[in-house]
Amino acid sequence: MASATEQAAGHAPGGQLRAPARGAALGEIGLIPRGAVAVAGERIAWVGPEIELDARVCLAPGARVLDAAGGSVLPGFVDPHTHIPFAGDRAEEFGMRVRGRTYSEIAAAGGGILSSVRAFRAASRDELLARGRHALDQMLLFGTTTIEAKTGYGLTTADELRALDMMAELDRTHPTTVVPTFMGAHAVPPEYAGDAAGYVQLIIDEMLPAVARQGIARFCDVFCERGYFSPADTRAIFAAARDHGLALKLHADEFEDSGGAALAAAAGATSADHLMAIGEAGTAALAASETIPVLLPATSFFLGMTRFAPGRRLADAGLPIAIATDFNPGSSMVASMPLVVSLACLGLQLAPEEALVAATRNAAHAAGVADRGVLVPGARADLQIVALPGVRHLAYHIGPSHVTAVVAGGRVVVEAGRIVSSR
Repeated sequence: MASATEQAAGHAPGGQLRAPARGAALGEIGLIPRGAVAVAGERIAWVGPEIELDARVCLAPGARVLDAAGGSVLPGFVDPHTHIPFAGDRAEEFGMRVRGRTYSEIAAAGGGILSSVRAFRAASRDELLARGRHALDQMLLFGTTTIEAKTGYGLTTADELRALDMMAELDRTHPTTVVPTFMGAHAVPPEYAGDAAGYVQLIIDEMLPAVARQGIARFCDVFCERGYFSPADTRAIFAAARDHGLALKLHADEFEDSGGAALAAAAGATSADHLMAIGEAGTAALAASETIPVLLPATSFFLGMTRFAPGRRLADAGLPIAIATDFNPGSSMVASMPLVVSLACLGLQLAPEEALVAATRNAAHAAGVADRGVLVPGARADLQIVALPGVRHLAYHIGPSHVTAVVAGGRVVVEAGRIVSSR
């Protein structure tokens, strides 16, 4: 149980879990001054004013009581777009970009995703798991309790299955929930250079059946962009993925408007991600669908770009925006969701309240875990206590973590700013 002076609850009348927020609801965070949250098992049992607590809640013997001490209680962040696990780093590329080389130029010279593919294939399981746990530790200390993680650095059937198996182990052994996504269509591997069609056929004929038999992945994602996978490739992979029971995600319209957003909407994808170059037709297609736009302002920031996704335009069009870190070694070495909240305000022109909803309630829907990201009865008890007096301070204080405690699945896993429990 945690009491607080201000609470971003995403509270709903009758305690019902709600659909993603859009329109005016995107900025509604359900503040309860001097609020309290009661937890039973892995679920939230009651939320309301602290003055009503004694009359509404009977504490079990030995129950833990956490005092927010003038801070705020928020839902745990949900990060619906990451690329964990990976090996090595691409710090050299960072320096190249600072000196004026573009993402595409670096990739054409043998860097980019294929650099991470070489490192992943050469790395041991122990090394990859250690890197993954370290990344999840960082995220947890910033208040993130659930992530979606993508494969795509193996690009062989065996290595893609290996990545999914490690995601499952990280999910079992770390307090952070890991939602696994198969992304064999992240890049064309070097052994298929000049034969992208052959690699797409490998994904359809061999990788997807093997992924389905393994039974770990929940989603299939494709990088639909010039130089990677075409809209026709994407449709073929999506059709096969649906046949194997996988939900869909799409890297769409990152560098140019290729119609990726409209493709995602037509395919019934759970989310369309990036969208820095989305046009009016793509916006209209998403607005008429249930597909959630996941915007990645840290990627624009990390790549030194002046162009961000048109967050304000998408929000004003009534889209249920979510935000994510895009944590990966090449284009967004950013593990902090609070930083992404700040960048969503500065780069996407969202209000602090909208950015918080995009990082919690809407992000949970984008990751396919709609039972979290809100503080309402029946929701999974994933929450954080931050030493800040209000939600606007979360975006205003750029950089450090203000987390003092984190509860994941009803268990205290961070206390006094330190991780105190594993899964």
